[in-house]
Amino acid sequence: MGINSSIKRFQIPQIMAVLNLTEDSFSDGGYFLDPAAAIEHATTMIQAGAQIIDIGAESTRPGAHELSAELEWQRIQPVLTELKAQNPKILISIDTQKAEVAEKAIALGADIINDISALQYDPAMAKVIATHPRIRVILMHMQGRPQSMQINPQYEDVLAEVLSFLQQRSEYASSQGIAKEQIILDPGIGFGKTLQHNLTLLAELDALSALGYPVLLGASRKSFIDTISASPANQRLGGSLATTMLACLNRADIIRVHDVQVHRQFLDVFSAILAAGV
Repeated sequence: MGINSSIKRFQIPQIMAVLNLTEDSFSDGGYFLDPAAAIEHATTMIQAGAQIIDIGAESTRPGAHELSAELEWQRIQPVLTELKAQNPKILISIDTQKAEVAEKAIALGADIINDISALQYDPAMAKVIATHPRIRVILMHMQGRPQSMQINPQYEDVLAEVLSFLQQRSEYASSQGIAKEQIILDPGIGFGKTLQHNLTLLAELDALSALGYPVLLGASRKSFIDTISASPANQRLGGSLATTMLACLNRADIIRVHDVQVHRQFLDVFSAILAAGV
């Protein structure tokens, strides 16, 4: 009978690889604080097929504490400088909410600013992005702040509220001079959401694409997988791949992952099978 026609509408997303320069990230905190270790790990992920490296120096796990802009930049600067020198064609994303850090990173060649606050944390961030039209910005939904976001999050209609928020933040970005082509949306899986909230957003991912912007899905190793199938963070690959399948079928544009080689293989094989069934 061949491949179902709905499956044939798949889209292979770009792979954004996570590079945490933190001591307390939920999955790999402390592993890559040393710049040499971070650069080596990023190089391995690029060789495995990552198209974007997302560098974050401040943990945003539930209960995480904020860093100063100075310390955040001290961690990012040597890694960003060397990665751009070694891999000038690789896209570099900087996971930051601070305009000062974003401005410095853009000056050193960063391509994307991944702002989990959707331009709410730092009033100066929108101007930084608008001033640099080549830069793309990821606007993410989060209920509350990392310090408290998982303390009893509640919604009347999680899908409607997340869509409304992202539409409003996109409109705000546009009002500040940020072009539509610069904007990417992220539903914020695990950021101020219960298991059921996360599952609803994943099941309805195509509704986010309907807003008319590229979509990023960051579900890799998230704790909702552990709630369904008890597992430590580094043993949630199966659950992470399940969300990648959803990303393909719902035409997400970017997946943010830890396990690059396995995701690259999954996408390549999935694509080859579907292509053979056309």
